[in-house]
Amino acid sequence: MELFSQNLEQAQPLAARMRPRNLDEFIGQEHILGAGRLLRRAIQADQLSSIIFYGPPGSGKTTLARVIANTTKSSFKTLNAVLAGVKDLREAIDEAKSEKEYRSRRTILFVDEVHRWNKSQQDALLPWVENGTFILIGATTQNPYFEVNSALVSRSRIFQLTRLSAEDLEAVAAAALADKERGYGKYSVEFEPGALGHLVAVASGDARSLLNALELAIETTPDHFPPPEHELIRISMKAAEESIQQRAVLYDKEGDYHFDTISAFIKSIRGSDPDAALYWLARMVAAGEEPRFIFRRMLILASEDIGMADPRALIFTEAAAAAFDRVGLPEGRYFLANAVLYLATAPKSNSVMGFFDALEKVTAEQQEEVPAHLKDANRDKKGFGHGEGYLYPHAYKDHWVSQQYLPAGLAGSVFYAPSGQGYERSIRTEVARKQEITLQAGFESEAREIYTWSPENRNLERWIARAVEGKSRTLTTIRDRLFAASNPLRHYRVLVRGQGCLYLALEALRHCPEGGVWFLPAREREAEQAVLFNTGLQETEKLNIISEPGDLESGIRFETILGRNLFAGGFPDEGGLARLYGKLSAGGVMALAETIPSQGQRLSGLVPGRLEQNGPGSAPGNALMEKFIKAEDTLYADKAIPALSLQAGDIRELLSRAGFEIDEPQFLEISEDRLLTDRNIQSWFDTDNPQSYGSLLKKTAEPAVFEEIENLVKRSLSGTLVPWKVCIAFFTGRKPQA
Repeated sequence: MELFSQNLEQAQPLAARMRPRNLDEFIGQEHILGAGRLLRRAIQADQLSSIIFYGPPGSGKTTLARVIANTTKSSFKTLNAVLAGVKDLREAIDEAKSEKEYRSRRTILFVDEVHRWNKSQQDALLPWVENGTFILIGATTQNPYFEVNSALVSRSRIFQLTRLSAEDLEAVAAAALADKERGYGKYSVEFEPGALGHLVAVASGDARSLLNALELAIETTPDHFPPPEHELIRISMKAAEESIQQRAVLYDKEGDYHFDTISAFIKSIRGSDPDAALYWLARMVAAGEEPRFIFRRMLILASEDIGMADPRALIFTEAAAAAFDRVGLPEGRYFLANAVLYLATAPKSNSVMGFFDALEKVTAEQQEEVPAHLKDANRDKKGFGHGEGYLYPHAYKDHWVSQQYLPAGLAGSVFYAPSGQGYERSIRTEVARKQEITLQAGFESEAREIYTWSPENRNLERWIARAVEGKSRTLTTIRDRLFAASNPLRHYRVLVRGQGCLYLALEALRHCPEGGVWFLPAREREAEQAVLFNTGLQETEKLNIISEPGDLESGIRFETILGRNLFAGGFPDEGGLARLYGKLSAGGVMALAETIPSQGQRLSGLVPGRLEQNGPGSAPGNALMEKFIKAEDTLYADKAIPALSLQAGDIRELLSRAGFEIDEPQFLEISEDRLLTDRNIQSWFDTDNPQSYGSLLKKTAEPAVFEEIENLVKRSLSGTLVPWKVCIAFFTGRKPQA
């Protein structure tokens, strides 16, 4: 029986024999199956939820499902949507119910080409996915958001597989040539220079196509296959070319390739790239796309993306479309190409989008009355005064006069903002001037409502709200800058560490749901909050919370590292930075935000301004202020206190020494409103705490002077709202590609 099974296996095509049996044999799709990534962790832990694999033919969707079947302890059932109907689904449901009831086993149902089932067939599957009878694994070459029941999609995680790279295909070929049981490892196979590369290139990311071509080339080259032992099988370029034909242009007029290609075409024209625009046009024409559809999209683009920058674009495109209708194919392709070149090289402006701003105003707000002077005077001038006060532009110089054309509630609204491109550049200044004059005229004529309030004790709440708002702005700015600098993709693995970084870790989790986020909190409270956040989440969705850097798995490398105030405690251990560098993958990015205390707010800078407001004779003597400033200068320059003296240049040098390629730091100065309370000031001057501001300042000032400074700060700043300057340096570091 075993011999019979082996003979059957050998009779299978090479592509079927070489299907990976486990994750270690699987080649490609590193973005979803790399070490530490979500899908790999879920498969290894046998904790799959319903998923849909979406990708082109030959990218490994079915293969990956078989790997899961070999890995899971659950019952595994396969259906092909092309062949199976509702009857087969009912049988699978009955089997799954039996497995659950009598063996307490889950059932994973793999539905290949799931998009081939119609809506009613997909609906029949939904209740059993919902109640847990099945864990669904669907595979489709079509966009699941359009072709799969939205209810199924909403209950599944989508993983997009991409075409295999040339390196991946070479690895697939190498595995087939080396495998003695399933491939051609027991034969001597040699390729003429360029022959294997041709197979890889024409396979165009499709592993099945490559293996089929490889099988055909190897088994048809010798006179008889298998050849005599030790005979060399030499694959010539001609044999390679005959074994794999040029692939047809992949294009479905109703599917993703149609929409993706026209999208690339339009975006290339919008981006003023005539070469790319002609290429995508050629792709569509070669695939038999309807030229009238292409012209229709170009007519839309002529108004949407060029508009008033070149008003002739619409006329030219319409003329080309009319010429095509008159001439037809094949000569009509000249008109297509000519229109594409005109649009791609024309100046661009989307100022016409102002119409949609106006439309939003109309639909979102209560419609106001037409101003009386703009109403029709022919009917109601005598009774209601309609049209009274209207200024006839042609009666004025340059045929224009300033008057309000918008309803009173919208006075001053601007919907059209001319760009600085093409024709619009010539009218921009004139339009802007008229808008400004009309705006000013509206201000002068409208009734101004005066708002008043009492500046008594209620200001305290207002101050606190402003301080909270200022801090929120600072945190938002830091977050936006760090993510803009690192630009993590959905499948990236991210390490977040430093002070006050939990909100960065949670943001990273939203950015990278298919990769993963590892969080090393600096404070116990943040660690507790992170644990609380994880409560109730599935294992594959949680933050990976670590207590020490050594807790990280040795094999995991991160595409992105985010940090905030890593250097807040001063100069870190250089070995720690080197280890951090070692955890970054080749080509990975580290983005840091570091507060620079020596360039931020100093108390001596707040006192004079405060006391000058208190009236004559209240300001401190020049001598005391000079001593105060000198003491702070000494404090912030003391290298023995790196937490205060650390400069951006010091940080950059440390990171460079650790191996990072560091850009010049970018600085951001933020002024936050801060309410200084007695409690704040008391904690600053708590000399029982050796790390407090007062304890450190006391070392740089004489005892009597220190006492005067403390009394001065308490007397002048307690209970006041001050503009507190914060200086933040942003660092972007990279690990060179291997």
